Amino acid sequence: MKHVVSILLLAIGCCCSRETRAEELRAGFTSVDITPPVGMRMSGYFSERLSTGTHDPLRAKAIVLVQGNSSAAFVACDLIGIPAAISQKARELAEKKTGIPAANIVIHGTHSHTGLLYFGALRKYFHDQQVAKSGSDPYEKVDFPSRLVSSIALAVESAQKIAHPVDLVAGTGEETKLSFNRRFHMKDGTVRFNPGRNNPDVVRVAGPIDPGVGMVGFKNVKTGGLEALLTSFAMHLDTVGGTEYSADYPFYLEKTLQDKFGSGFFSVFGTGTCGDINHIDVKNTKQLSGRQECERLGTSLGETVLASLDKLEPQKEPRLAVERAFVDVPLQQYSDEEIKKAAANMAKIGGKDLTFLEQVEANKITDLQVTYTGKTLPLEVQVIRLSNDAAIVCLPAEVFVELGLAIKQASPFKTTLVIELCNDDPAYIPTKKAFAEGSYETVNSRVQSGSGEMMAEKAIELLKELK
Repeated sequence: MKHVVSILLLAIGCCCSRETRAEELRAGFTSVDITPPVGMRMSGYFSERLSTGTHDPLRAKAIVLVQGNSSAAFVACDLIGIPAAISQKARELAEKKTGIPAANIVIHGTHSHTGLLYFGALRKYFHDQQVAKSGSDPYEKVDFPSRLVSSIALAVESAQKIAHPVDLVAGTGEETKLSFNRRFHMKDGTVRFNPGRNNPDVVRVAGPIDPGVGMVGFKNVKTGGLEALLTSFAMHLDTVGGTEYSADYPFYLEKTLQDKFGSGFFSVFGTGTCGDINHIDVKNTKQLSGRQECERLGTSLGETVLASLDKLEPQKEPRLAVERAFVDVPLQQYSDEEIKKAAANMAKIGGKDLTFLEQVEANKITDLQVTYTGKTLPLEVQVIRLSNDAAIVCLPAEVFVELGLAIKQASPFKTTLVIELCNDDPAYIPTKKAFAEGSYETVNSRVQSGSGEMMAEKAIELLKELK
């Protein structure tokens, strides 16, 4: 009997050890050039802006993770954003090529304002004007959306093929000198965004920043060396300007890291929740601009990352899993008369007949008829669990920083990266407080007040489930 009991205990012990032992995590990294031909429309502003050259190539950078039967992919694209109609096609094609479930694939637009304008009411208006004028659109020389779908799927497929064993490290650095909340309380009782440098009517800033620099590093098991890094920081990618294609400041972040680790080092940037955050210090009249400022910001962020690498903690037991949920939020509604007026005002966008906010509102109301039909919008929330201590939250739209901070504060994971503009770009998602205050971001939002809080609550719920 003692012999039988000993055998049973040994068998139970072996079984438990197999169940609790973390399976090997593999990762692959690939970059695909998605730079369009020169002469196409660029994105980010409320006027037609044509590209004149390429400073640095636009890319789709893929990270593929595989652990046992679980797999996931994160693709960061140097674009203003990516609409659901295109991201869904890319995810489905990537699933077909790799077997990674579309629900486990994230397509992120970094929000570079030196990328493309290829979706929404403004693109449709510009395109239709050219077709009516000459029978074709000379500024859409290629079918960029279709090319983008293929390139994203190729990036995921290529990264999967070279997936190899890695060790994870994760943690958070701090950067307090580069980003600023761009909304301010004014003497007249209003809240304004970007009020100008040294504006005497500014009373105080209207919100916080997020100084956290989230990092997930991948170390090669054979060499022990850091070979790739996902970095997330909350600051708008609108620092370089001009009409040359550019990835904006993440290009210089990558350059700084490659100067340290070699040209083969793989740097991926995920934009944090920065719907109300940019790089402009309104108290600094000597702040650089254009390419110089872009380089300063990217290099400084890179130096902060390098100084923070020793804070990254080994994730000894990776536990890859992905969960997602959809939150149906109410869209803004307008009368037939308001819709008709907005359609007529589209012709005035970029001119002087309308104020800036009137132009923004005309485009928003028209876009609600062109792109976001119906009364609600499903916002997709994804959470990628990397280990017991690290997770990534992926949200659609340009999300106000307070919502990202709330998710991080409530997260049960020690390291939580919150990345916006994933899988869809329905403009801004402000807080209830911001909706009450008004200004540009709320005028440019498609959703109603409270939608952001609903989305944040769902993200927190998913984080707690995965923990």
